[in-house]
Amino acid sequence: MSPVLPTPLPGRHIDLASIRDAASAVYLAAIRTPLVRVDLSDLGGPLPELYLKLELLQPIGSFKIRGAYNVIRQLRPDELARGVWTVSAGNAAQGVAFAARAVGAPCSVMVMDTAPETKIRAIERLGASIVSASYDECWRTVVEHGSPRMRGVFIHPFDDDRFIAGNGTVGLEIVEDLPEVDAIVAPLGGGGLLSGIAAAVSALCPHTRIFAAEPDTAAPLSASLGAGRPLYFDGWKASFVDGAGGKSVLDTMWPLLHPLAGSIVVSLDEVTRAMRLVAERARVIAEGAAGCAVAAALTGRAGRGKIVAVVSGGNIDLARFATLIA
Repeated sequence: MSPVLPTPLPGRHIDLASIRDAASAVYLAAIRTPLVRVDLSDLGGPLPELYLKLELLQPIGSFKIRGAYNVIRQLRPDELARGVWTVSAGNAAQGVAFAARAVGAPCSVMVMDTAPETKIRAIERLGASIVSASYDECWRTVVEHGSPRMRGVFIHPFDDDRFIAGNGTVGLEIVEDLPEVDAIVAPLGGGGLLSGIAAAVSALCPHTRIFAAEPDTAAPLSASLGAGRPLYFDGWKASFVDGAGGKSVLDTMWPLLHPLAGSIVVSLDEVTRAMRLVAERARVIAEGAAGCAVAAALTGRAGRGKIVAVVSGGNIDLARFATLIA
């Protein structure tokens, strides 16, 4: 049996005011990304009216710059002087390193040994020190909010209200550009992106449904929603969908995630087909987690109306991308 995480803390809430406050500052580091419609009419069948939120166009190639900058801008000078660190498969590390460089703070990152080379090189270019670790050690650090191997102020890659509020600015932009949006699908790693989007959109467009997208090799939210409590995921496997699919749903994230409309689980083959479609139709290179969201939207399980898939990042080795979509 899977071990059950502790009983979640009740009442956690990300308010719209904190997201709007983040929006007043994050564009010093992030950009307002476009929302583009993809024509699927030639594919036949009852497909949705699909829109792509192109977060892969951010300066670091991922939405993580939003949350990272929103946290770091609020740190005290003495905290910045001590330096900051995070744990990541690559994208959060780039976000924290980018934001730290912008304010002149030292940065180090614990990086999963499954991270693609392109993310490692990007972290190094941003001036951060890298500490390599196994996936298990990194996930333990995520759960425990710390590591004896690291020094400085820990910036959690998703389980921080400030980080989540920064991510929530994605939701503000979607609603501004497409007020009649019926559903939004975003990949689930730890839940920080989905929680932020859900907080913003539920306040502004309560009719809009928010769905998680998970690969079938790592779908803890789907299992947790089915059980009605946060669970570890039996049979977890590493894959090229390295930015999504954790080993568990954190108990502290459960109050923010269980109200979602559901989790759409897709196969790795469906993810690679979605990555190819995005490259062909939108001319952008989506990483595995981003392809997971598009694949989930294409299943039809999010509905047939105006569906937004959040293309969360584009940091994938080009050789690996070419092999996957060939």
